[in-house]
Amino acid sequence: MKTSKINGEWTTKELQIDKNWLINLDHLDKQELLRIVEAVANEKSIDKELVIGSMESAIQKAALTKFGNDNNIEVIIDRESGDIKIQKVLEIVEKVEDSSREITLDDAKKIKLENKDLKLGEKIYEELPQVDFGRIAAQSAKQVISSRVREAEKNRQYEEFIDKQGQILSGIIKRLEYGNVIIDLGKAEGVIKKDELIPREILKTGDRVKAYCYEVKKELKGHQIFLSRAHPQFLAKLFFQEVPEIYEGTIEIRSVARDPGSRAKICVHSKDSSIDPVGACVGMRGSRVQTIVNELHGEKIDIIKWTEDLPTLISESLSPAEIQRVLIDQDNKRIDIILSEENLSKAIGRRGQNVRLASKLTNYEIDILTDKEDSERRQAEFKERTETLIKNLEVDETLGQLLVSEGFTSIDEIAQASPEDISKIEAIDEETSKELINRSKETLVKEKEAISKKLKDLGVDEELINLKGMTQGMLVILGQKNIKKLSDFADLSSDELIGGFDEIKGKKIRIEGYLEEFSLSRKEADDLIMAARNIIYK
Repeated sequence: MKTSKINGEWTTKELQIDKNWLINLDHLDKQELLRIVEAVANEKSIDKELVIGSMESAIQKAALTKFGNDNNIEVIIDRESGDIKIQKVLEIVEKVEDSSREITLDDAKKIKLENKDLKLGEKIYEELPQVDFGRIAAQSAKQVISSRVREAEKNRQYEEFIDKQGQILSGIIKRLEYGNVIIDLGKAEGVIKKDELIPREILKTGDRVKAYCYEVKKELKGHQIFLSRAHPQFLAKLFFQEVPEIYEGTIEIRSVARDPGSRAKICVHSKDSSIDPVGACVGMRGSRVQTIVNELHGEKIDIIKWTEDLPTLISESLSPAEIQRVLIDQDNKRIDIILSEENLSKAIGRRGQNVRLASKLTNYEIDILTDKEDSERRQAEFKERTETLIKNLEVDETLGQLLVSEGFTSIDEIAQASPEDISKIEAIDEETSKELINRSKETLVKEKEAISKKLKDLGVDEELINLKGMTQGMLVILGQKNIKKLSDFADLSSDELIGGFDEIKGKKIRIEGYLEEFSLSRKEADDLIMAARNIIYK
């Protein structure tokens, strides 16, 4: 902004709307104004109409300062000629209460004699002289225009980059700040936070770098573009770029797991049975995968062929370990892997890396047991179940072991069985079967009474107790977790009940469920919660 002193007062000669663009206010050339509008709009990649609108607002603000803030002033810049029209808007009323904004019908006709058809409620426009910008008015106008242009530029950049979320962006490292890396993306800056970098990776100012855009956030101070080189999807997008079959959609990436800078596993599936998905990703003599490995600074990549057969998929995920047995708990998303002692270290990997990546890849919690550990576990379970039957049914050890070995592993199973079912077991006659069933039922009644007393002591509401599908064991656990009212239960999610995984910055975190031990399926958990909500919010 340039100023000069006239008659002892400072007046503004030029209005700076941008570091590159000045408007001479004393000698305002109309065509020059339009050219500047065009140039600013093109340079900032924003709508020309917005630039003109900001100028109108700036001139309006200056006019209000000169003619009074109580007035209703309208400024119009002709889009073709560049003519600036400043006019005062007056509403025709029967009785004037605000002379700066209102006018009577008679006075309006005097001002606008050519139009005798004026009516109450209409508006008339009184043209005002051009504004002589002073120092303060010009400064104010500059602020309005600059603010509007900056805001429009920010919005344009946000709209441009929000479409690039989920893509790989390339830029030049501008600077390093407290371990974070600032990337020049051309029209904007992105940031790679310290924990989103590949460990032990050395990046320098001026280096060109690729990164995955996982979030574009709009904030008051402007938009922020968050980038990552450690995100699992960074690996997926690199394969998308390097493998034509993935780009074309013939091969799908089903899942990715990474230990950034060390090792990664990627699961791929081919829609075309004639194409080997693993071979396509590896490329001729490993050319395709090697390009990606180089980008990730030597990160080892295991490419696994996806299959619907979960045991096979698990076995491939734990390669090079050889698996003997796979025990799957679909409801709780858990898998027990049984293998020999010599394969244990291979399956687990260095610092548990192999099994951890396999767990992320398959979205199952994996427990690895040796033959010996599996045998010991089964023996412990057998002993525990036998002791439970001996204690509650008052039978000898031989009979207890016999019942467990034949599949009657709990008091409840015996109580629900028929005498014929139990008498099928050799050495157990029908009379003994009936007695076992009666004792089981008596035990269950006693347990029920004990649990009812415990629920009362815990203060669990009757509404929650009477919820269909809820067992007493579940109610005790919920009561101990301070979930005592139906409304408390209705506010829960299925993950809070049965457990699950939460993904934070590409890392899966295990969430333990309140009722995990009861082996509820997700549908059963959802049904319980919805039943509670239907009662509460009906």
